[in-house]
Formats: sequence, C-alpha cells, structure tokens
Amino acid sequence: MNKSFWAGRPTLVTGATGLMGGWLTRRLVDAGAEVVALVRDSVPNSLAVQDGLLRRVTCVHGRLEDFDLLRRAFSEYSIDTVFHLAAQPLVGVAKVDPLGTLETNVRGSWNLLEAARLCGTRQVIVASSDKAYGDSETLPYLETHALQGRYPYDVSKSCTDLIARMYACTYQLPVVVARCANLFGGGDLNFSRVVPGAIRSTLHDQPFLIRSDGKFVRDFIYLEDATDAYVTLAEALGENRSLAGEAFNFGLGLQLTVLDVVHEILRVMDRPDLKPVIQNQASNEIRMQYLCSDKAREWLGWKPRYSMEEGLRETAAWYGAYFRRLADCEPAVEAAKS
Repeated sequence: MNKSFWAGRPTLVTGATGLMGGWLTRRLVDAGAEVVALVRDSVPNSLAVQDGLLRRVTCVHGRLEDFDLLRRAFSEYSIDTVFHLAAQPLVGVAKVDPLGTLETNVRGSWNLLEAARLCGTRQVIVASSDKAYGDSETLPYLETHALQGRYPYDVSKSCTDLIARMYACTYQLPVVVARCANLFGGGDLNFSRVVPGAIRSTLHDQPFLIRSDGKFVRDFIYLEDATDAYVTLAEALGENRSLAGEAFNFGLGLQLTVLDVVHEILRVMDRPDLKPVIQNQASNEIRMQYLCSDKAREWLGWKPRYSMEEGLRETAAWYGAYFRRLADCEPAVEAAKS
C-alpha cells in the first residue's frame, strides 16, 4: 500500500459498517486517508464500531437512495476517491425483498455515480460480485463474460456493474469495477453464510446445517486479499486513468463445494468428527461459480497472499476470540441486572 498516495486524501466509503467496509476503512485510516463514511444504520457489532473506526472518521448518516445527501457529502468534503461498497448483500434477503434490494443496490449506485460525476471525483471503485455474471456454461468466469443475472441479488449486481461502466464510457467518469469471489474473514456476523456459520457451530460443539445439497461450487477470497485488491485498484486508476471502465476479477480460482469448505473448516479446527447435516432446501441459486483472476495479476500485479487454509485458520482464530469475549461479558451483564 502506497501510504503517500493516501495521506490526507478525502475518501468516501459507502457501506463502512459492512464486512468489506470495516476491513477497508481500517486500512485507509491507518494509511492516513481522510475517510468519510456513509452510514445508514448503527451496527454495534460491526468491525467499524467494535474497532472504534467510526470515531476516527467523518460519518455522514443517510441512505444511498437520497441523492441530495450524496451530492452534499461529495461537495462538502471535496471527495477525491470513492469506494462504493454499500449494498444489500444477502441472497436470501433479496429473494424475500427484491424491491428493497434493487432500490439500494441499483438506484443507490446510479445516485452515487451521478454525484461523483457532478463533483468531479477522481477515482471511483465499485464493488460488483461474481454473482453479476449469472449462470454460465463456460467457466471460469472471465471479465469478458456477459452479465446475465437472473435472481434478485444477481440481477442487482449485474445492473450495478453495467451502470458503472456506462458512466465510464459515456461521461468519462474514472470508475473501475471489482468482481470478488465469496468473501470470508473475521467480523462477518451473518451466520447464514457457510464460513462464519460452520465456524460458530464448531465452536459451540454442534454440527453445521447445510441448507443446500452441499454440492454447490464456489470460489473464495480472504478479506485481507480483497482489501489489497481494492486499494491496488484505486492506486492503479490514480496513475493510469485509461483503466476507467475496466472490470477485474479477484479470487483464489478455487472450485470448492460447500461440503469441501465445511470439511476444511472442521479439519483446520481439529474437529473432523463433527459431521455436517445436509438439509437440501436451497433453491434459485447458481450451482457453479468460480473466477479467473489472471487479468488482475497481469494488469495490476495483484495476487492473493493467503491460501484458503491460511485464511480459514485466521478466521477461526478471530471467531474463537470473539465468542470468548461474549462469554466473558455475560457474567458482568447478569451481575448488573441483579
């Protein structure tokens, strides 16, 4: 990370209280950036709160759907660089509430990009996803693949991706798109996801419930490597504006089934005896998704520093410490009540 690039740089992070947002905000603050965080909800268990990051940044409270708020934030804080991470990120929630997901992920994105255009922002990094590609008979996904999401969350990411590149092509907005594989790492408290869910179950000596048939194939990336990817993209765009409109895949290039991931977690945590339970209830999800990240390696010099095993070991250690802290707090809470 080039600290001279970030020192004193006015940088907006949307979704700063989210998982990726917390990791990235910490990196930017430590590098000396003047971070402005768009915060919709107070999330007391988020990394941004638990690590005290929100006390070290400027907080703008509001929603992506509020264009006037975004334009004020860009103008008032002279935003130079934007990391647009905010989104409704859960596939299950998107199925239940497609309108809310599309409002946040699609309308919110065009609001942000329009505010950036009007205010002359110099770098915009937009978080897309491997889900933007939709279902494909040809794998791994390449950046040249069509974006053809079919289900609510997938469609929202396809739209966000296309709108971002529309702004680059039509208005010469310096925007690039990051398409990451499934993120994992400490701080993810959405325990419906396989990695935090399986680790929590194991720590509590319970078998993990796999809602699918366990054979869905996914690619992954540890959050430390994903943070490197976002920072590298912004620095590269700062040096080479011709990158505007490009998209980059970031992943380990793995083809892991859900069962593979759960078994690896059990191995890393030395609990191979704790067999998962397959519920076979999942529907409306793509069966096979994995990425090729060769473009990021060749154009940006990026490559992952953590293997799946190394990332899982660090992640399991984080959750072990997290649940120990919770257990230590319970007696104090009970004593206060009495």
